[in-house]
Amino acid sequence: MDADILRKLSKISAEEKEILGGRCHIDRSIYMDGSRDVISGEKLLEKGKLIAIRPHTRFIAFPEHSHDYVEMVYMCAGETRHTVNGNAITLHQGELLMLGQNAHQAIKASGERDIAVNFIVRPAFFSGTLPFLGEEETPLRRFVVNCLTGENETGYLLFHVADILPIQNLIENLLFTLLEDIPNKRGILQMTMGLLFAQLMNHTEALQFETQEQNAVVSVLRYLEEHYRDGSLTEIAGRLHYELPSLSRLIRQKAGKSYTELLQEKRLSQAAWLLRNTDKNVDEIANAVGYENHSYFHRLFAARYSLSPKKYRDCK
Repeated sequence: MDADILRKLSKISAEEKEILGGRCHIDRSIYMDGSRDVISGEKLLEKGKLIAIRPHTRFIAFPEHSHDYVEMVYMCAGETRHTVNGNAITLHQGELLMLGQNAHQAIKASGERDIAVNFIVRPAFFSGTLPFLGEEETPLRRFVVNCLTGENETGYLLFHVADILPIQNLIENLLFTLLEDIPNKRGILQMTMGLLFAQLMNHTEALQFETQEQNAVVSVLRYLEEHYRDGSLTEIAGRLHYELPSLSRLIRQKAGKSYTELLQEKRLSQAAWLLRNTDKNVDEIANAVGYENHSYFHRLFAARYSLSPKKYRDCK
């Protein structure tokens, strides 16, 4: 973490001075409207803004609450201890916690050297990041889409990414941009957030979910990344110690698509990549992604991209 950024985020705030002076409960007027235990974006965001940061208030516990925005908690130094949807989470330096609008969170009191920063994000901000997420079903893409539609079933995503340098650099870039007064700030923020999400999608091994079922679906998606050519639902069910019908239902429930649909989606997106980036002929590409029936591959590709494989390559 850049020393200047950390110094700015470490300053004792006016609220923290009051707590150190003896106030033993949070000031609800800073965070909430009325008696509802929902932290309001209207309270924390300037009018017209879709994203802001706020250092986490130390020295006091936050009782259980939710948010009417998406919150991303990044641990700059030290650690904080959370309970999210009943699950205990210790967030360590360099780790990232994403909370949907329906997540219920409580936070234990932290010390002076425990520096966390909260990204306060209106769901509309993420509309600019969707192109970076592609069309394949992934946990992060589903999380973002559900946040945009207000149907967040995921609750939270926890990324153990402290050792992944590109992700750390992009988060630091976000912090710098939000702390400084620079031109075209929103465009830079959306571009940087998109790049961050693209990196996070490449590191699903660093992603922790709140339930065993969600972790199983992520394992299926990882399996498809490596075995889209010749993998099978039977094989991954055996690896995960699931009965075949149970895993099939779980994939449909959590991913919104069947295993076959996810497999086809991965194969066709890989075929599109090969058409754009290699000189292999179309039949070779069909074989490479797992389609021995070339006519069937042509029909599927044209149905997905509204172009034949050859015309798709010519347009790119």
